[in-house]
Amino acid sequence: MIAQNLLSEVIPSLRLTDSGQKALNWMEIFRISHLPVVDEKRLAGLISDKIIYDLNIIDKPVGDYTDHLLSPHIHINQHIYEVFSTISVLKLSAVPVLDLHHQYVGMITVFDLAQKFADLVAVREPGGVIVLELNAIDYSLSQIAQIVEGNEAKILSFYVSPEAGTSQISVTLKINVIDLSAIIQTFVRYDYNIKAVYMDDSIIQNLYDDRFDQLMKFMNV
Repeated sequence: MIAQNLLSEVIPSLRLTDSGQKALNWMEIFRISHLPVVDEKRLAGLISDKIIYDLNIIDKPVGDYTDHLLSPHIHINQHIYEVFSTISVLKLSAVPVLDLHHQYVGMITVFDLAQKFADLVAVREPGGVIVLELNAIDYSLSQIAQIVEGNEAKILSFYVSPEAGTSQISVTLKINVIDLSAIIQTFVRYDYNIKAVYMDDSIIQNLYDDRFDQLMKFMNV
């Protein structure tokens, strides 16, 4: 998914002659703290509510202060991960998008980005989540996929995150079945450490009850 598919349909752009107050009004309406200042199709920069208050330009044209505007932007062909990185690192509520000729085409807001990212990682799809914890050197996506698919299930999405200060990683799997019991048991059989499981509480309880019954039978022997 690229930036061109993430553009907001409602965020307006400011003209050079628009006042700081108009910018603040629009920021309040659209619940963002950044707006683009555009001269025809050229992006003059990104203005924030902080800039307006710091420079006290509520009643003045924003175009008179282009030297103080922010300069971040992305292009229409950049991947959603790059968009996320820009917004996250620079702590923006929205980022301007330019075409390949460096002309302004629109904005991507944090809200729009979250909505699209939810689709990308299958948040709305029914299923359960398993979080595995393992040494980075032992990570094998092919084996993990084989375990899931061997239980007649599919991985809808996954992501890998390092554990700070260690050589371990967490692997989060979104799987297309609600009952993860069989998959969990297979992971345990392959000596995977299951850090967390998210599925229907009643199914989890049944899994614990089954484990308890097996333990009792073993102790009685």
